[in-house]
This record gives sequence, C-alpha cells and structure tokens, in this order.
Amino acid sequence: MANLIYDKAQIESVVDKIVDRTMRMDMTWDWPCGVAYYGICEAYEVTKNERYLQLVKDRVDEYIELGLPNWTVNTCSMGHCLITLYQHTGDEKYLDIAKSKVEYLEKRALRFGDNVLQHTVSVNNDFPEQAWADTLFMAGFFLLRMGVLLKDEQLIDDALNQYYWHIKYLQDPESGLYYHGYNNITGDHMSGIKWGRANAWAAYTMSQVGVRLPQCYLYPKFLDVVGSLNDQLAALKLYQTENGLWRTIIDDPTSYEEVSASAGIAAAMITKGNPLHIKYINKSIPGMLANVSPDGRVLNVSGGTAVMKDADGYRGISRDWIQGWGQGLALAFFAGVLNYDNVRSDGAL
Repeated sequence: MANLIYDKAQIESVVDKIVDRTMRMDMTWDWPCGVAYYGICEAYEVTKNERYLQLVKDRVDEYIELGLPNWTVNTCSMGHCLITLYQHTGDEKYLDIAKSKVEYLEKRALRFGDNVLQHTVSVNNDFPEQAWADTLFMAGFFLLRMGVLLKDEQLIDDALNQYYWHIKYLQDPESGLYYHGYNNITGDHMSGIKWGRANAWAAYTMSQVGVRLPQCYLYPKFLDVVGSLNDQLAALKLYQTENGLWRTIIDDPTSYEEVSASAGIAAAMITKGNPLHIKYINKSIPGMLANVSPDGRVLNVSGGTAVMKDADGYRGISRDWIQGWGQGLALAFFAGVLNYDNVRSDGAL
C-alpha cells in the first residue's frame, strides 16, 4: 500500500520554525490570529511539544488582560485555540470566553434564510445576507467543536445546518468546486469566482466533521457533508499544478499559485484518508516545503480577500506579506502529514 513520502525530522523542524515565526507576529484578537493559533494548537496535538501550547497560552492570557473585542463571525475563530487551552489546562476562563462566542453566534449574530450565519467582519452589517465559505472555519467548525465538547445536540445541529446551507449556496453542482460567496438578496454568486482559499475553507472544515463528531453517521446532514467533500476533492485533484499546489482561482490557469489554499486543500485530503489521494498529497509536500522561508515565514499567501468584482480582482491580491492564515493552514497541513497514519477517515462514506 502506498504511503506518504517525507522526512519526519525535516517536517518537525519546519513546524518549529513556522511556530516561532508566527509568534513574532503582532496579531490582534481576530481571524488571522484565530487561524494561526489553530495551526499551532494542531501542531501541539500531534507533536506534544509543550512549548507550543505554552506560547499560545501566554499570548492569549495577554490578550485577555488587555481586553477583548466585540464578537463577530471572524473573531469567533479565536474560539478554536480556547477549546484547546481549556482541554489541556482545565482553566474555566478559556471555556467561559468560548461559551460567550457561542452565545453571540446563537442569539445575536446576523442570520438569514434557513438560520444561516451571515458573514461578518466587523460589528457593522458589512455584507447583508451574504454567505461566505470563510464562515465554515470561523463559526461553523467552531460550533461543531463546542457542541461536541459540551455534548450539546442543539449546537451540533446548528453547526451541521451551517454546513448544509453553505454547501447548497456555494458548491457548483456541475464542477464540484466552491464559489467564494452567495448573495441571498440578489440570489447569485456575485462575481462567480471559484476562489482557492474558499475551496480550502470548505474542504478542510468538511474533512474535520467525520473526525471530530462521534457517531457522525447518525446525523443525516453529515451525509451531505460527505457527498459534498467527495465531489469537491475529486474535482480539486484535477487542478493541482506541477508544483503540487493550487491556484488562487482554482479553474483559472493564468492566476497565481496560492499557498494557504494549497495547504488547506491538501490537509483536507490527508484527513479524508482516501488512498487515491496519496499521490496528490505526496506531490504537495515538496511544494509546500518550497514555500517556507528559512525563518519560518509561509510564502506566496494572498492577502485578506473580500468577494471581488471580477477575476482580475483576485489575481491582483498581493502575496508579499506574512499572513496568519497562511501560517496556520500550513501548520495544519504539516501536522496532518506527521499524523497521517493516525487519521480516522470516514471510510466507505
């Protein structure tokens, strides 16, 4: 049987460098930090390097002392590291803050249609009745983890409802790929771009449901998650470049290769555990390693991206700067590589 091909010591060294470079970033309590610290927590779970957990704990404690912002969908992404900190320290303050995020999402966050979370990046009504793939990581996946942690079936049902409707709104049934966003007011996908990182948000978070949710097969909407992910990954493998990466517009060969999208997509393949994907994962490993600088900066990561007006808007997003989501998704990918033999896939599903 085919296996992943990699140098364990090399991957562990790269993870260490990415963690250290990430902790040098002056990120605030928002989604870049949420994704970055999720990645560090995933690296901790796999390597059991206590230094990683302590770094996150010290910084989160500093944030708490300085004062926390008002919650939005994007700021709820920090809930992921709070879950990990609570699970490994037992300190209720982390759980209490995570619960306050749940309270916001369940009672105060803007919703539309069939109780679908509107994507919010600030306390303003920035994008009325718009569903973005980003919400699956920032809020849907977080609600799922909290529902499992608290054994709260209502939270689990709400999380699966977010997956279900984001699938319905954002996945193109013909190609299997995901659009960036959906506007419920106009009933369209706006510019209609199949953005790379949107596909990563969808694929990665869907791959996690079968791993995180006990007896997942007993939830009818989980079957929609499985079907969607199967179709999406079958499509995405066809768009992998010779460098083992994916482009910022998945189906546009003139757009640049983008590393955060590539990390999230390849990490989803790892978690899914389909042996037919091993050759694509193996191709992605050297591609990802080539995009980590000697000091741990993940390269060629596009900046924060709204639903742009056209393809040129996506092609024009800068890749010049270090980004928290690039650091975090790369760590999730490399942690997945190290943990591949222990991943529990959803098997025949």
